[in-house]
Amino acid sequence: MSIKAAKASDRTGEADLHDRPAAEMRRRGACPALAAPMPTGDGLLVRLRPAGGALTPSQFASLARSAAAHGNGILEITARGSLQIRGLRAETVGQLAADIDVAGITVPDGPVIETSPLYGIDPEEISDPAAMEMALRSMLHDQLASPRLAPKLSLVVDGGGSFGLSALSADIRIVAQSPEDWLVATNGDGETATPVAIGPAETAMSAVGEILSLLVTLGQGRRARDIDPALLRARFPAMDDVRSIASRGGGMPLAGSHRLEDGKTILGVRPEFGQMRSSDLVALLDLAKARGATAIRLAPGRGFFVIGLSADTVPAMQVAAAGLGFSTQPGENTEHIAACAGAGACGSAFYETRTLARRLIAVAPALFDGSLTLHLSGCPKGCAHARPALTLTGSAEGYGLILNGLAADLPDERISGGRIDFAIERLARTIEDNKDAGESTAACLTRLGATGVSKALRQE
Repeated sequence: MSIKAAKASDRTGEADLHDRPAAEMRRRGACPALAAPMPTGDGLLVRLRPAGGALTPSQFASLARSAAAHGNGILEITARGSLQIRGLRAETVGQLAADIDVAGITVPDGPVIETSPLYGIDPEEISDPAAMEMALRSMLHDQLASPRLAPKLSLVVDGGGSFGLSALSADIRIVAQSPEDWLVATNGDGETATPVAIGPAETAMSAVGEILSLLVTLGQGRRARDIDPALLRARFPAMDDVRSIASRGGGMPLAGSHRLEDGKTILGVRPEFGQMRSSDLVALLDLAKARGATAIRLAPGRGFFVIGLSADTVPAMQVAAAGLGFSTQPGENTEHIAACAGAGACGSAFYETRTLARRLIAVAPALFDGSLTLHLSGCPKGCAHARPALTLTGSAEGYGLILNGLAADLPDERISGGRIDFAIERLARTIEDNKDAGESTAACLTRLGATGVSKALRQE
């Protein structure tokens, strides 16, 4: 459904939402777009990605104000660089859609196509991913609109450059190899995806169309991982001969002041734990616009780039951003924590995730050497992080500690509410005492295992 279709009257929007079967609305794994928001503990959640992941500061500020007017004023940036607006109600989703139209923000129909965030401004870019995205949506419009495609089908167009997307996994990857040629690969990141075709843009788009056709044929909601290798090889008989240039890793950190090769300065900003209040975001955007910012680019890693600032304005912007709850320095410990909205923002959560995160940063520095992600989930749903991690879930009885798993997994250790600070300090001390020279925190935890960690936590 387009934005204009979603922008119905309040009464119509409410009927559409209420008429949809509850099971469909609550289907885990579905992408909560404007046409089908997902119920959560704090109301309805909408996830959207503007065309090209690009907004003007004024557009982003308008979106933030709309989030406050029609939701609970909390916005999030996902690990893949999409926006989430929380706390909506059935009758306010249409009003949000109307505000998006008025602001001139385009949200394409169909699957999200993620592009290199610095497209068009990075002098190290190999080829233009934004142009490729537009061509894909035009040439493959009917296939991309198929209701048989999985709601979270992911496509990545990596044009190369300073902030590459090689670490981002996708069902279909289209990666620039030269100004003329593109590689098409399936099911993985820059290292693990299977190459199937290489050639000019027309060849690449035709290959993408073949993969989409396969997915539609396989059945409702299938992903690239479901394609039988023999079937893939039958569609791409020359795939074994494809030789690609290794994708450049994301060498540039997101947060921080970055000077590109042509002398332009950009500022990478990360909301603390990927979450921000609309008032703080509006204040930051108004300040950025006053100091010359012309564009915002959403980026994987739960943040965004501010484009157009002059180098002499960046230090003051960084100070102001820190005061508003944003990180603009690389390597901060908050980068290694995935936290959900938490109690106070979500009715399903049993503890305040962000409050606990700040305490853990202070008392357990050994956890933050960059080798693992600490996932703080207020309940077992695990909304903030869908991959295995060192996970702490909340429940009515207290906390569940999962050494390397999902929030829904059976805990390796249960911790009562009043003992959580002691338990985490004990865990950090155990890591410090047992870590071998050169060993990472993640490797140490793996070596200790559930038995070793449980023993340490139960010592007085």
